[in-house]
Amino acid sequence: MKLKDNLNLPLDKFINLSLYDKKYGYYMKKNPFGEKGDFITAPNISRLFSEMIAIWILSFWQSLGSPKKFNLVELGAGNGEMMKVLIESFKNFPIFSKSCNIFIHEKSNSLIKTQKKKLKNNKIIWISSLSKVKKYPSIFIANEFFDSIAIKQFKKRGNTWYEKFVKFKNDKSQFIEKKVNIEKIEKKIDYKISKNQIFIEYSEEGLKYLKNISNTIKQYKGGLLLIDYGYTDKKMKNTLQAIFKHKFSNIFKNIGNSDITHNINFNLFEKIIGNLRGLKTELTSQKNFLQQLGIMKRAEIIAKKQSFLKKADIYYRIKRLTDEKQMGKLFKVMLIKNEKNNFKLGFKN
Repeated sequence: MKLKDNLNLPLDKFINLSLYDKKYGYYMKKNPFGEKGDFITAPNISRLFSEMIAIWILSFWQSLGSPKKFNLVELGAGNGEMMKVLIESFKNFPIFSKSCNIFIHEKSNSLIKTQKKKLKNNKIIWISSLSKVKKYPSIFIANEFFDSIAIKQFKKRGNTWYEKFVKFKNDKSQFIEKKVNIEKIEKKIDYKISKNQIFIEYSEEGLKYLKNISNTIKQYKGGLLLIDYGYTDKKMKNTLQAIFKHKFSNIFKNIGNSDITHNINFNLFEKIIGNLRGLKTELTSQKNFLQQLGIMKRAEIIAKKQSFLKKADIYYRIKRLTDEKQMGKLFKVMLIKNEKNNFKLGFKN
């Protein structure tokens, strides 16, 4: 990607350019998912992951009173694998299927083509904006969605805050810092994000999504199931990283050809939701969530009639999803719901 000389961009604008530029953006020109891509998401590791999400959605729908009209919205559907398995699972529940309006919110035209190919002959509405979701109770599913949204970073030196920028000069890129009025930032996001921090990392766009979805839940009932890698520390840290062909890479190498991502600060998300009255959160690890939903029992049933090699493959894939040294602990699952909804499937201690 060729960029103008002497151009200074805030970090989030640089990331957006790298990932979502219509011509050169990483997500806009290729399918990054799977063995041939740069990373593999949980639905592509094992079908059982999506089956567990289907069970959870059906149960949560019941907790809402089994509404005759409701929305299921997947945020960033990747290569469409999870939605494919969800729809196949829902066919066993005709009343649920008849009640459900399915939406996919996707920015990338390239990925929309991939999704439509995989999900043909299904009633799905692709939307560019969440404002197009019908005014019914809504269940939002976000698997590795928020980590793909551009972030800002700030650092405190003495009593002064500085924002991270990217400077382009002589075909080279480097980080620079510019003084910033942190109070203006806090007023914009309506949250005192600098309290007890010397480093700040957050996504302005991500918080907009979080607030818009939360307001929809407050108004029409429903919930957001958020699955992503992240941490729960109160102190924020620098988690900015680039991935190229399944390996960590320099942020400034392969611009437009590598994924730029970060770890979600779930403590920040909880605080933001806590400021929006009428809602509450549940939080657990991916390991606990999947085990409580019965992924091991499901694996035993499927493995019974399989060959030794097939059985080994099933359990190897589940280990990747649940082992604490792999995805089990690093990946967290958060539920945002109305405060009067006591639904806890997958989140019991």
